[in-house]
Amino acid sequence: MTRIKNSAAFILILVVLAACNVSKNVEKPAAQLPANFRNAATEDKTSIADIQWKRFFTDALLQKLIDKAIAKNYDMQLAVKNIEAAQLLLKQTKWAYLPDARLHVTANSNRPSDNSLNGLSAKSFLGTTHVEDYSANINLSWEADIWGKIKNQKASALAGYLQTEEAKKAIQTNIVASVSQGFYSLLMLDAQLAIAKKNIGLNDSTLRIIKLQYNAGQVTALAIQQAEAQQQTAASLVPQLEQNIAIQENALSILAGELPGRIQRNVLLAQVNIADSLSSGVPSEMVSRRPDVKSNELALNIANAQVGIAKANMYPSLIITAGGGLNSFRASNWFNIPASLFGVVAGGVVQPLFQKKQLTTAYELAKVNREKTVIEFRQSVLNAVGEVSDALVRIEKLQTEKSIATSRVNTLQKAISNANMLFQTGMANYLEVITAQSNVLQSELELAAITREQLSAKVELYRSLGGGWK
Repeated sequence: MTRIKNSAAFILILVVLAACNVSKNVEKPAAQLPANFRNAATEDKTSIADIQWKRFFTDALLQKLIDKAIAKNYDMQLAVKNIEAAQLLLKQTKWAYLPDARLHVTANSNRPSDNSLNGLSAKSFLGTTHVEDYSANINLSWEADIWGKIKNQKASALAGYLQTEEAKKAIQTNIVASVSQGFYSLLMLDAQLAIAKKNIGLNDSTLRIIKLQYNAGQVTALAIQQAEAQQQTAASLVPQLEQNIAIQENALSILAGELPGRIQRNVLLAQVNIADSLSSGVPSEMVSRRPDVKSNELALNIANAQVGIAKANMYPSLIITAGGGLNSFRASNWFNIPASLFGVVAGGVVQPLFQKKQLTTAYELAKVNREKTVIEFRQSVLNAVGEVSDALVRIEKLQTEKSIATSRVNTLQKAISNANMLFQTGMANYLEVITAQSNVLQSELELAAITREQLSAKVELYRSLGGGWK
C-alpha cells in the first residue's frame, strides 16, 4: 500500500512539473503604423497587392519571361531546397517524444591476471584462464519533457520552416519586380534608339540643304561643321544604346536562369499600360502580406523558443532507461531462453550544478537575441511603410513630370517643323534648325526615361505592398 502511495505521489509531482512553463510566450510586438500611407490618393481598403501578378502584368511576353524566371532562377531553386531541408527538420521534431532505442551485440574474451581476483575466480569456478562474455540487448532511454524543451524545439522548427516559405515568397516577389523593371528598361532603350535614329534622319536632310547653300555661297564651312557635329552627337548615341540593350538582355536572361541571349518583345514603351489609379490599402494589411515582415515575425517565435530551451537546460532532467536481452559467458548458452534473459529499468534526475556559468550565459544571451528580434521586426515594418510611401510619392510626382515633359516634346516637335519650313524658305538660319533638333532629341530621350521611371515606380509600389508571390 505504501509503495502505491509513493508511486501516485511521484506521478502527481511529474504532472505538476509538466504543467510548468519555464518560458512565457512573447506576444507579437505592436508596430507603430499610420492609419493610411502618406501620399495615398484614396482611402480604399483594397490593395493592388491582392492581384495576382499575371493580372497586374498583362503583356504575354513579359508573363512568359517572369514564368521562366520563377521556374529557373537559381535563387528560387535554392529557396525550394531550403524549404525541403526545413521540412525534414520539422518532421524530425515529431519523433522527439519517443525514446531512443539502440541494439547492442557484443562478444569479448578477457584474459585476467592469474594473481587477480577475476583470474583466481575463473580458475576456481570456470576452470579456465580467460573469461568470455556474449551479449545481445536493446537499450531504451527517454527524457520526460517536464519543462517544455521538446515543445519549444518543435515550435522553433515550425517557425523555421514557415520562414523558408516566406523567404521563397520574398524571392519570387523580387524576381517578378526585377524582371518587369528590366523588361521596361529594355523598352525604354528601344524607344531611345528609335529616337536617336530618327534624329539622325532629320540631321541628314538639314545637312543636305546646308551643303547646297554652301555651294551657292550662302553659308560658310562653319555651318556644315556644326550640322555634322550635331549629326555625330545623335549618331554616337546609337552604339551606346545598342550596347546597353545587349547588356540588359544578358541581365534578364541570367535572371531567368538562362545563358545570355536576345529577349523577345513586340510592344513599344508608349503602349505599356498600368492603371494610374493604384490603391495601396491600409498599412496593417500590408504588414501581414509582406514576406520579409512575416519572416521577422516568425524569427520572434524562434527566439522565444530558444529562450525556453535555454531555461529548460538549467532545470533538472528526468531520464528513464530500460534495457534487456540475452547474456551468457559461454557462446553455446547465449541464446538459451529463458536462462540467458536479463532486464534492467532505471530512472534518474540530473540537475546541472556548475558548468562555468555557461547555462546562465546561454539563457541571458537567448533573452537578448529575443529582444533583438523584436527590434528587427519593428524596423522591418517601418522600412516597409517607408517603401510604400516612397513609391506613392514617386508615382504622383512622376505623373506631373511626365505631363510637363510631354508638353515640352509636343512644343519642340512643332518648333522643329516650323524651323525646317522657315529654313527652307530662307527665313531662319541653320543655327535655329540645329538648336531645335538638339532640343527635341534631348526632350524625347528624357520623356522615354520618365515613362520608364513611372512604370518602375508602379512596379515598386506593387512589390512594396507585398504583391507578386501569388
